[in-house]
Amino acid sequence: MIKIQLVDDEPNILSALKRLLKPQGWEIHTFDKVEAALNALMEHDYAVIISDYQMPTADGVTYLQFARQRQPDAMRLVLSAHGDRNSMIKAINKAEVYRFLSKPWDDYEVVAAIRSAIDLYDLKTENRKLLKEVREQREMLYAREQELLRLEAENPGITRVQRDTDGSVLIGDH
Repeated sequence: MIKIQLVDDEPNILSALKRLLKPQGWEIHTFDKVEAALNALMEHDYAVIISDYQMPTADGVTYLQFARQRQPDAMRLVLSAHGDRNSMIKAINKAEVYRFLSKPWDDYEVVAAIRSAIDLYDLKTENRKLLKEVREQREMLYAREQELLRLEAENPGITRVQRDTDGSVLIGDH
């Protein structure tokens, strides 16, 4: 199940976003305190983390930097009523933010941005899984190759098999 973390100091914003996202079938975790959200990063794996840009105890970029350290694969988005260029650059450079969402938001835009973030998260997760499989297969092939070299060194010619036209193994000198 896809998990999404929402962090905003305004409970009404969290409620509105939760109502908007609930029909999508995602598991939504809302936090109005940064400390609680940080603790949740230790307990859950999130596909998407959305944080308000300005909160009383921490700014959203700082929070997302911590989130990036804890969950580097999670896609990070900033929700902000203050969309100046410098704050966007700061968020992108420091927390590797995927998207900025403005307050007030357009419902379709928020859902589409989160869907896009989830697709990218899924793609990154799948790529990491495939890369791991490829590495494991390479290690297995290397081990087999080393064993064949060892057998050939101990018994010269053992790895060279002669076959008939139908693929049958030939024994003896033919």
